[in-house]
Amino acid sequence: MNRWRFNEKNFTCWRIRKRGVYTYLYNVLRYQKNSEEFDSVFLALSDSKSEKEFPICKNNIFFYKYKRNPFYIIKAMLFIKRLINQIQPDIVHVHSTFAGIIVRIPFFFCSKKNIKIVYCPHGWSFLMETSNLKKRLYGLIEKILAYRTDLILNISKHELVNSKKYGIPINRSELIYNGIEEHRNINNVGLELEIDSSKINLLFVGRFDRQKGLDILLRLFEKNYFPNIQLFLIGAAVLNENINLNLPHHVKKIGWVSPKNIDSYYNLMDAVIVPSRWEGFGLVVIEAMKNYKPVIVSNRGALPELIKEEQDGYIFDMENLSSLEQILKNLNKNKLKKMGENARKKFELEFTSDNMNKKIIKKYKKMFSGD
Repeated sequence: MNRWRFNEKNFTCWRIRKRGVYTYLYNVLRYQKNSEEFDSVFLALSDSKSEKEFPICKNNIFFYKYKRNPFYIIKAMLFIKRLINQIQPDIVHVHSTFAGIIVRIPFFFCSKKNIKIVYCPHGWSFLMETSNLKKRLYGLIEKILAYRTDLILNISKHELVNSKKYGIPINRSELIYNGIEEHRNINNVGLELEIDSSKINLLFVGRFDRQKGLDILLRLFEKNYFPNIQLFLIGAAVLNENINLNLPHHVKKIGWVSPKNIDSYYNLMDAVIVPSRWEGFGLVVIEAMKNYKPVIVSNRGALPELIKEEQDGYIFDMENLSSLEQILKNLNKNKLKKMGENARKKFELEFTSDNMNKKIIKKYKKMFSGD
């Protein structure tokens, strides 16, 4: 069995996309550190806007100074280039758009030798809600950088299919769904919530920002009184920290919750709702499934491919919000419980960390073998 030194690079701005990419990266590093397939695992990341706790030796973690201006971008590129030359990894695995730029541009000006470049955008920038001009620009940059990439990992079918439209080479692209650990950390946290077991307790988890669609959900609750539903909100505003929420009396804000406690809150609920305007994947969906909860999702991005209608959740039409209104009015507690059991079964089959990591290593091997 071949063993590889693996060098993983993460340049994600953690205040914007903290939980999703960090959870993914943590699970990958922990798995690879304990795998006999690798001699060593290294990580490089920003010193100011990234998480600091990772499950690998601290001597193998390197921090660099980074701000979004040309001076720091060039400085970061030089730092990474020197680090790669020093470590001489077999694989450089890059996570997120900015990391993809910083790491791959230098490879246009030097030989890759035997180094393989793996890139996971964790949500293509040209598929987010922005102007058509920016989408074309982002697509062009990604298309050019793809020429210095050996393997591109997409986190959903939606990402894979639509990347082809922007010229991302399909022969270098693969699909591997995100995965999380199976263990549930249930404790007494959250028991202070006023949970009415006679009602349907619905949970929103995410940033209070435009992408996540909380404003859509709150407007619906303002216009319609759902006497059988209590809505709970976990999260906070990130992109607009001064946002003010006008909450109807049957909507309760919990605030940020530590990842080690989040399962306890899922456990108290009957269902979870994800009304996002766009999603490259949808981490909250599989967190809910892990905790035996069905999920109500919008028909945007990757969300519809994660849910089977009326089996483990519901899908509403973002262009016709009356569809969401009808779903909420017809929710049944007993049916939700059964759907939650189905959701857990799907999670165990498709969305565990072990499943994701085994597929990643399989793609690594295929990349080296040339098959």
